[in-house]
Amino acid sequence: MTKNNEWRLTLVEGSPLRADAQRNRARILDAAEAVFAEFGTRASTEEVARRAGVAIGTVFRHFPTKDDLLAAIMKRLLAQLVEEAGKHDLFAFFTHLVSQAAAKKTVVDLLAGSGVDIRLPDAVGHLEQAVGRLLEQARTAGAVGDSVELPETMALLASLCQGALHGGWDQQLQARTLAVIFAGLKRD
Repeated sequence: MTKNNEWRLTLVEGSPLRADAQRNRARILDAAEAVFAEFGTRASTEEVARRAGVAIGTVFRHFPTKDDLLAAIMKRLLAQLVEEAGKHDLFAFFTHLVSQAAAKKTVVDLLAGSGVDIRLPDAVGHLEQAVGRLLEQARTAGAVGDSVELPETMALLASLCQGALHGGWDQQLQARTLAVIFAGLKRD
């Protein structure tokens, strides 16, 4: 091991990676997210490598196929959503996600229509659990009716984000639409 900790081993997604390999992986994912958001799934891994400042072989060492790279991006984005859920109540989380969806196209949207089959049941499950916790907190606080269940809450969240993303909703439309949804979620 070197003095500067370059070779420190850390567990990432079940495999030990040196600190420099972790940094490369993070740079690749950052670059890939930007490249795929810009060019869609037709984006090249060569462009991802160029923007990440690594050799193409480094990209393929971390992500043997483009689908592996796309799946890693999705997994990371879902993990970020779970983290965001921990910072908000149910209504603030809805508002935050709708605002983000309206503000920019993300790689998630591009992947949804791309035909790429990426299944991340664990990551999606973590998001559902986080939203479930927010829903339970809202029920306990009396802000949401007892009849509101997790499946319809997730469906509302997904629908709102897709509507805001594809419809380019301005802030006023976001606020009015959320007000209608929130009124419907309130206690009977």
